[in-house]
Amino acid sequence: MTDNEQPNWDFKDRDIAILCELSSDPQLSSRELTNVLESKYDIDVSHVTVSESIRRMRDEGVFREAIIPNEEYYTFALFEFKFNTQQFEDNWRDAMEHIKNDKHTLFFFLSDGEYQWKTVMMFRSREQISKWIHNCYKEHGGVIANIRNSSVHNVLKFQTDPQIYKDLRDEQ
Repeated sequence: MTDNEQPNWDFKDRDIAILCELSSDPQLSSRELTNVLESKYDIDVSHVTVSESIRRMRDEGVFREAIIPNEEYYTFALFEFKFNTQQFEDNWRDAMEHIKNDKHTLFFFLSDGEYQWKTVMMFRSREQISKWIHNCYKEHGGVIANIRNSSVHNVLKFQTDPQIYKDLRDEQ
């Protein structure tokens, strides 16, 4: 499955329970998860079935896995990019690829409004942030009219709440 394809998945109660439990504790083994499914959800399946379900959901793109460093090691920053529309048509792809593939980029997305590209990036210091912005303007200043950036302080929650997956059951 490519990044741009939408997952095609018919959720069973077992799948939703697995997603809820993995969100609470991503380190659960399939054997441990099998025990939790039986005791908490009254779902009786083998650890092989659980493992296969996880693998198939991962392969289909139902969820993504990422290793995200502790915020104590990096300064997280939100960058928002406003375009110079006169140069956009000829230069947008190079700028987008530069930002998307940069080692500092954790999360890159498109949005509406005046600042249409947004990234969450990680840097070891504020000096690195300043240098990155300077170099980005140097290389792609023709297409990027402005970069608005904010440092992220005191991350108070950084996890998927398991309850969100119960909405999948309601939408069927």
